[in-house]
Amino acid sequence: MLRLVLALLLTLAAPGLAGAQGAMTAVKAKDLVRARLVAESEALVPGRTVTLGLHMAMKPGWHVYWRNPGDSGLPPEIAWRLPEGFTVGPVQWPVPERIPVQTLMNFGYEGTVTLLVPLAVPESAKPGETVPLAGTLSYLVCEEICIPGSTELSLDLPVAAAAEPASGQAALFARARAALPEAAPGPVRTSREGDRLVLHLDRTDLAGVTGAAFFPYAEGALDNAAPQDLAVDATGLRLTLTPGDAKAAPEALAGVLALTEDGARRAYALGPEPTPAPTTAAAVPAAPEAPPAPEEESLTLWSAAGLALIGGLLLNLMPCVFPVLSIKVLSLVRQAGESATRVRLHGLAYTAGVLASFLGLAGLLIALKAGGAGIGWGFQLQSPVVVALLAYGLFAMGLSLSGAVHLGGGIVGLGDGLTRRAGYQGSFFTGVLATLVATPCTAPFMGAAVGFALTQSPLAALTVFASLGLGLALPFLGLTLVPQALRLLPRPGAWMDVLKGALAFPVYATVAWLVWVLAQQVGPNGLLAGLTGLVLVALAAWAWERARGAGRLGTGFGRVAALAALAAAFGLVAILDGDRATARTALAQGEEAFTQARLDALRSEGRTVFVDMTAAWCITCQVNERTVLAREGVQAAFRAGQVVYLKGDWTNQNPEITRLLERHGRSGVPLYLVYHGQGAAQVLPQILTEGIVLAAIGQKDVAAAQ
Repeated sequence: MLRLVLALLLTLAAPGLAGAQGAMTAVKAKDLVRARLVAESEALVPGRTVTLGLHMAMKPGWHVYWRNPGDSGLPPEIAWRLPEGFTVGPVQWPVPERIPVQTLMNFGYEGTVTLLVPLAVPESAKPGETVPLAGTLSYLVCEEICIPGSTELSLDLPVAAAAEPASGQAALFARARAALPEAAPGPVRTSREGDRLVLHLDRTDLAGVTGAAFFPYAEGALDNAAPQDLAVDATGLRLTLTPGDAKAAPEALAGVLALTEDGARRAYALGPEPTPAPTTAAAVPAAPEAPPAPEEESLTLWSAAGLALIGGLLLNLMPCVFPVLSIKVLSLVRQAGESATRVRLHGLAYTAGVLASFLGLAGLLIALKAGGAGIGWGFQLQSPVVVALLAYGLFAMGLSLSGAVHLGGGIVGLGDGLTRRAGYQGSFFTGVLATLVATPCTAPFMGAAVGFALTQSPLAALTVFASLGLGLALPFLGLTLVPQALRLLPRPGAWMDVLKGALAFPVYATVAWLVWVLAQQVGPNGLLAGLTGLVLVALAAWAWERARGAGRLGTGFGRVAALAALAAAFGLVAILDGDRATARTALAQGEEAFTQARLDALRSEGRTVFVDMTAAWCITCQVNERTVLAREGVQAAFRAGQVVYLKGDWTNQNPEITRLLERHGRSGVPLYLVYHGQGAAQVLPQILTEGIVLAAIGQKDVAAAQ
């Protein structure tokens, strides 16, 4: 199975990575998007508001994204640099187009688009002076691959007592306003019909409508790629939609409804629009931050590779890697009497397995992100299919360690190929397995290094991931390369069989944890399918073992029965994705589920917000929550400081969380942020202590008073 998984990873990664690298080196974002900042008026008038335009022109075939980009992508953002007292309001987004990309559906713009932004001029502005307006526009431009880009925009405008419309810009601003959605033309309501949602527009004059598309404001509210079924009759319009999660479908839909009516396109804004806080030059200052940890400092390729190496070394201390390394150390004890050359070759084979797996996973991750997918480190564990298959493989290994079955060389890496058999293949696939079970863990220094890697060229990214893999492999490799160290190991003996059986139990514990992760990802039917698959794996192991020495007919029958049981187990895996459950990390009293709209609203109110980005399969996250965040001292500090705790669950894919991670240079969880009103986010270390949290929220003295 591990041979199959590795082959699949490498097969998928190689062409995508090569294509992505070729495209990214041949094309630059600045050649694909021409952006400029324009103003509707020739001058700024004190106390008045002027409309600015962010005009973007894309190369044919390429597109940028709407505020909700759909299944993948990132919307354009601008970091303003304004003189004191000047304030910009929220972007006014034109109606987007539906842009299919293979099985995904994205929302965005092709050709040209102008984003309107209101600029409030303070009364203190003095006529006769010139005001510099500037900002950095960041965007993601996509075709078959996606390329991030940024452009420095600037515009100098004079201040005057009165202002005329800007010369030559009237048509551009007129087109931009015509592309904005209008107010809803009649009563709008949402109803449920089974697992689908129906949007009703009650109007009697819609007979000319021949097409409709609904664009939700909230990411994940709908299955974006599902058909949107239109029906128009004398009572009005019905548009039937598929929610992103049937069990947690919204009671009402907010977004933009675009209609094709008598050959023309019109659009209407439905429901409340989430509005971020305005951006000002005099933003509320952030609370004093603790000195940054080394992983938060500005990184170069070689410093990122160094942090990755340290992070890989620390991964060996994580509980998810312990069972596999224990098994390999046991095999090394058995090999202690062999020649130094053979032992070194085992260490090199193990290292090759780790590096091949890290590079395979990294190549696949880079290729998928180049295609616009919103994923990060540990992305494969967001798939219940991968979680179930990993549980099946480890369960088979545990049965072998317990002596319930002897799996021969045909299933190398799951059974005695990792214990009693001392072949180099066993060492190689131990490295593969160590990598797979290490992905739920995030060691210190890893987050910044991996986040940096995924913003660089494919070659630079692979260099960082190779350093991470080398760090994971280094302790075992070092043990095999130094013959003197092997003499410190105990001599082989009967005690090894006892230890081998005992090592089955941490493997079973890992299986139990994987089943718990699966329970967070799927509903009751999916969980039953996963547990039944474990029973079928046990049946296959029993039938395989009973077939030994049972004669030619009995052996053939037993092996057919074992393979049939395995086929049935893998068949059950196919239903897991169809029984996805809403991500449901437990929310304790005082915690709220993260949404970007809720975070924006809290910051605009000047509140202090603690953001916890977590996942059920992230062991580091679970340890931090139980040993630090759940402690009474921390909870009391949250209450005393009226700190709002927002928890984001990345157990299943969540585009809003992915975007927040990427904005802070991270590719995976955990991520802990503290906001003091509209001040900049303070990024906390990945391994928390009570003191770190209390200092960040400004409540150091609360715990001492408890």
